[in-house]
Order: sequence, then structure tokens, then C-alpha cells
Amino acid sequence: MVFALCALVGCGRTEVIEETPRVALVLKTLDSPFFDSLRQGAEDAATEAGLDLIVQAAEREVDVQSQMQVIGNLIETQVDVLLIDPVGSGEVLPLILKANEAGIPVLILDTRIDSTTASERGVEIETFVGSDNYQGGVVAGEFILKQMSGKAKVAILEGISGHETADSRLKGFLAALRGHDGMQILASQSANWEREHGFSVTQDLLQAHPDLNVVFACNDMMALGAVEAIKAAGKSDQIIVVGFDAVEEARLAIADGSMLASVAQLPSEIGRIGVETAVQILEGKDVPEEIPVQIELITLENLYRVHW
Repeated sequence: MVFALCALVGCGRTEVIEETPRVALVLKTLDSPFFDSLRQGAEDAATEAGLDLIVQAAEREVDVQSQMQVIGNLIETQVDVLLIDPVGSGEVLPLILKANEAGIPVLILDTRIDSTTASERGVEIETFVGSDNYQGGVVAGEFILKQMSGKAKVAILEGISGHETADSRLKGFLAALRGHDGMQILASQSANWEREHGFSVTQDLLQAHPDLNVVFACNDMMALGAVEAIKAAGKSDQIIVVGFDAVEEARLAIADGSMLASVAQLPSEIGRIGVETAVQILEGKDVPEEIPVQIELITLENLYRVHW
């Protein structure tokens, strides 16, 4: 018994066994190259820091309720830090407040929360890590404006209305085209961030607007769906497509000429910085209210010079 007791307490020495911090990353979906890259960046940073990283998400990017359930379950298990890429900028607020009450620090990645409502409800986050989606929309719009010499017939594939990411990209794009009368917007409608919807919506647009010559998609999955629809219609040489996110398949499409450009956000950097910031919070350090991650327009000209 004495030897057994010594083994447990070190014969008079108190040994403190520290548990590995548990950090949870909640994404919109795992079925997307963008979020897969974000996850990989976070996992690499967690491995380097010696963290236990839990990654969960809803099955579909449009499923607000499933993501809320995931977040609620993680709060109940008392993770040490929550990193959230919210599906709904307003819907997630009650759960962030619940995390606040449980003493769990919350970091927001990629998609901003509704800051006005958050302030009114006393919801607090540690920081936001992500790109300027509005500026990304501006960059895309200015590029198309230049490519088309100020004259084009444009269709826009929007994300989900009411989502900060979708709304900001759309607003930035429209701001870039404002005042240029030659840039005619024939249609602007949601394709739910999804490739299949991008394909079907573009098919309908090609039927309704045979003179369409530009498609701007607010993410690459919709853009790739548009590329497939345009190819099926035999109009690949008549319509340019610009996307957003610069995922690997979109970069391949730029390389083969079926897409002209995409705005890169570097999601792996968002994931990496998010986890590294979580480590700083666990260490009791102050962090900035916002940590910007660069954007860059990817075209054939710079495709092979950008480090992915």
C-alpha cells in the first residue's frame, strides 16, 4: 500500500496533472474546399500548440439550426475556447451569450456577427479573424469593369441573403459598378452557395438572357456550377466567370481558361490565426478586436506565384 501510495502522490511531492486545453472549431460545413482548407490550417496550428482541437459542422452550409445545435452541445461539454464561423450572423447571438455566461471565450472567423444586435444584447466576442468581404466584392467588380472596358451584360449569383459574407460581397461588387451605365445587371439571385444551384440557376439565366456575357459568383462553388452550365450551352468562349475564394478547383479552372479570376481569402490562414489567437487567450494575453487576413485577386497572371 505504501509503494502504491508513493506512486500516486510521489511520496510527499504534489504532482499537478494539467489537462490539454480543448478548443472547438465550428464551421458552416465540412463539405467544401474552402472550409476544408480552413480546418486544415486550424488543425496544423493546434498540433503545433499541443491543443485538443474539436472540429464540427452542419452537413449543409444553409443549415442554421444544425449549426446552432452543434454549438449548444459544445457549450454543454465545457470546451475551453469556441471558434465559430457562423451560418447566421444574427441567429448565433443567443448561443454566444450562453457561452459568455459559461465563461467560454468566443472567437468569430470568416463571417461577422450582427454587431449592432450583439451590442444591444450584451453579447461579447474576443475577436474577429477574417477577410474584408466588401473589399473583395469591390476588387472583383473593378476587375470585370476593366476586362469588359466598361460595357457588359452581367448576372450575379448571390449567396444566402441575410448572411454577412454574402451581403458584403454583393454590396462591394455593386459599389464598384455604380455609375458605369454600360455595365448592365440582367439578374441577381441566390444559388445558396452550392454548386448544383449554381448550375441550375445559370441554366435558367442563359435561357432568359441569351446575350449574357459576364457571371460574377459570390463563391467558387456557385462559379464552378456556372462554368458547367455555360460549357453545356456551348458558350464558354462568350461568357467570362469570376468567383470568390480561389479554392483549388477554381484555380484549376483559371489555369484551363474556363474561369477568368477568383478573389482569394486564404482560408488556411484564417484557421491558423484563429487557433493561434485562441492560444493567446488561454495564456491570458490581450488580443486585437479584429485580425484582418489579406485578400488577393487570382488570375492566370499570378496563379503560380501565390503561396497556397
